[in-house]
Amino acid sequence: MHARMRLAALLLLLLAACTSTPTRTPAAAVPAAEAERQQAQRREVLEGIAAWSLQARVAISNGQKGGSGRLEWNWQDGQYRISLGAPVTRQSWSLSSLPGGGAVLEGIDGGPRQGGDASLLLREATGWEVPVQELAWWVRGLETPGADAIEYGADGRLQRMRAAGWNIEYQEWMPPAGGLPAMPRRMQAERGEARVRLVVDGWSAP
Repeated sequence: MHARMRLAALLLLLLAACTSTPTRTPAAAVPAAEAERQQAQRREVLEGIAAWSLQARVAISNGQKGGSGRLEWNWQDGQYRISLGAPVTRQSWSLSSLPGGGAVLEGIDGGPRQGGDASLLLREATGWEVPVQELAWWVRGLETPGADAIEYGADGRLQRMRAAGWNIEYQEWMPPAGGLPAMPRRMQAERGEARVRLVVDGWSAP
């Protein structure tokens, strides 16, 4: 008798658990027009911020060789300084824009190098293909002018785009904070064998 009572009580508990579990309905996808409106609003906010910085982990490869390390990117009034440190090899270099145009690359064998094209300068010195000028837009989740294709996710945020021959994918976003709108946390850009992966640990806009 006691066994039957225990069994009956257990069945009642299971039935109560089943009936009390709410049914979850997937959230409706944000319409394309609303996603475009939100993106235009993000762009307006971000273009009004003259100075920003990010700290991230980066992995760069070109199909034959690659590297990874800690990245710090500082931007102010159109001028930038990008610093990369590789803890394993204890090597580091920095790429900075010059007031009159072009860039200077420091921390490489043979001393600093200057050039009119930051991406070309970096490729000639390291062998890495990194679209420096375009990344200033992409890391903030903004499409470059003349982007070939743009795709939004169900949440209305930028998910994929194709620009300058690169395929860019946004895999994770950070919520709005510190005066900044939602910002990319995890993204990658690919063109042929060249690949740049970025995981952002923090954004700031002084």
